[in-house]
Amino acid sequence: MSLDLRELYQEVILDHNKRPRNHGRIEGAARTAEGHNPLCGDNVRVYISTEDGKMTDVRFEGSGCAISTASASLMTEAVKGKSFEEAEAIFKEFQQMVTTTGEAVPHPDLGDLEVFAGVREYPVRIKCATLPWHTFRAALQGEEEAVSTE
Repeated sequence: MSLDLRELYQEVILDHNKRPRNHGRIEGAARTAEGHNPLCGDNVRVYISTEDGKMTDVRFEGSGCAISTASASLMTEAVKGKSFEEAEAIFKEFQQMVTTTGEAVPHPDLGDLEVFAGVREYPVRIKCATLPWHTFRAALQGEEEAVSTE
């Protein structure tokens, strides 16, 4: 990855950390889940509103590092308006992108989420990037137990 591209990715992550999109509670959300990363203290709660099999609104609350907050922010943008099946496919592609070892493979279908491709080089940070996603997936599946990265 070129230095200019890496710097651009860092700018996107910092922007979403400072000004997270879709941050806040959804009163009366159809689905919700909570997640924790006990090693670094990241906490996130995901809220989903649905209508006719699509997610009409996806929001999050919580506290965490820049990677975790930016991941939650970009995730909500990526899945809002999607069906559960489409969101599951995005989850799987994101998970594959950040956890597959070896040379990075482009994931153009992920759009801005591709900024997280670099976390694969820092195994401890993978948990920060994926916590919001696992919490989102738990909300989709109606799981009531809190998600943990451990």
